[in-house]
Amino acid sequence: MNAADALVAGIPLSHGLGVAGILFVLGLAGVLIRRNIIYTLMCIEVMMNAAGLAFIVAASRWQHADGQIMYLMILALAAAETCVGLALVLQLYRRFRGLDLDAASRMQG
Repeated sequence: MNAADALVAGIPLSHGLGVAGILFVLGLAGVLIRRNIIYTLMCIEVMMNAAGLAFIVAASRWQHADGQIMYLMILALAAAETCVGLALVLQLYRRFRGLDLDAASRMQG
C-alpha cells in the first residue's frame, strides 16, 4: 500500500462520494447559469473531475485499479474536449468579438 492508497483508505466512502456530488452539482449550476463559453467549459471540466473522483473513491473502497484506469480515460476525454472547446472559443471570438453563448445560436453554416 503506497501513500496515496493509505490517504484514500482513511476517507469514508460517503465523504468521498459526497464531495464528488457537490463538485458535480456546482459544475452543473455553472453550466446552467453562466453565459460565457469559457466559464461553461471550465464547469464541464469540474463535472468531469467530479466523475473521476467518484471512480477513484469507489475503486479504492473495493481495492481495484479500475477507478484509476477510468480516471485516465476521463483525463483523455477532457483533453480532447479542451482542444475542441478552444477551437470553438477562437471561432466565436473572431466572428462576434465576444464570448457569449447566445452568439453561437446566430452562427450560420
